[in-house]
Amino acid sequence: MEGQDENKQQEKVHKRRIHYSGRYPRHFAEKYKELNPEKYGEEIAHVRAKGNTPAGTHIPIMVEEILAILAIKPGERGFDATLGYGGHTMAMLEKLEGRGHLYGGDVDPIESAKTEARIRAKGYGPEIWERRLMNFCEIDKLVEEAGPFDFVLADLGVSSMQIDNPERGFTYKSDGPLDLRLNQQAGISAADRLREMTQAELVGMMQENADEPYAEEIARQIVRAEKRRPIRTTRELYVVIEAALEKVRLQRGADGRQPDRRDVIRKSSARVFQALRIDVNHEYEVLYEFMEKLPFALAPGGRAAILTFHSGEDRIVKKAFKAFHQQGIYQDIARDVIRPSREECYNNSRAHSTKLRWAIRAE
Repeated sequence: MEGQDENKQQEKVHKRRIHYSGRYPRHFAEKYKELNPEKYGEEIAHVRAKGNTPAGTHIPIMVEEILAILAIKPGERGFDATLGYGGHTMAMLEKLEGRGHLYGGDVDPIESAKTEARIRAKGYGPEIWERRLMNFCEIDKLVEEAGPFDFVLADLGVSSMQIDNPERGFTYKSDGPLDLRLNQQAGISAADRLREMTQAELVGMMQENADEPYAEEIARQIVRAEKRRPIRTTRELYVVIEAALEKVRLQRGADGRQPDRRDVIRKSSARVFQALRIDVNHEYEVLYEFMEKLPFALAPGGRAAILTFHSGEDRIVKKAFKAFHQQGIYQDIARDVIRPSREECYNNSRAHSTKLRWAIRAE
């Protein structure tokens, strides 16, 4: 019996990695080096040098600009409202220099647990940093417990490790279950959401959440497809979008040129997935609530920085900052958006659409 147990243990230890065809791995599960950055530093550096994000990781955006806005001092109390991979959190913890306290909130139980392990491995204990499994619109509840914050950061983008993993269903580029939930333990999947929406509701969702110019055609095709067989995977939805735009008359660009149909299909697919993700996770409702509570979660002189990734988010942030500034609750706000540098966009292609705004609570 003991010999059999030893053989089983050896089989586990010597389990062969997934093999892939070609020179480089294409599928998420095959990228074992990228998925283990602590072991394969050279591989990670090589991928990033090409302007790509290694699978299962995330490159924090506009770190220096955010730190300049937040002006963190040792001993202060802060809240990273969207923990993600923890890149911004690590930078803020360094500024605290071992004094003060930082909370990290996230609705994703899977990725936030991995991030906690990485942060703990860097030597940050619960006396200076705590993870909270929470939606950032619940900031008022955290304030009741912890008191008002000297600085708050909210990075509204979906983390790269969520996008890259096909099991999460965030992108049309990889086949997987059509899920799109930030917390897969709550709410309903995008596939189930599609089944309960009318054609008019689909059109409204795509126009409001992503400014999709072909919302009518795509919605009509989705309803037709759902009648034949429920759309369950990301690839199935992409095929439906492709069919909807295969023969439609395309809108000419601002330069008057006829656009490439393949490019139109790719861009519309990205917008449809964005619209669905926003709907499934109630992102606009959550952001409205957070923006209403934010100024009252800040201590006098407290600083807030918010990263947005599409026009809908930016409009909500801009209007809320302006309204509270006019009321005298914020003493100062960003007059214009701050954009990532050309160099950062070159090194991290996912930074292109980023906008940064800030506000300071009145003394």
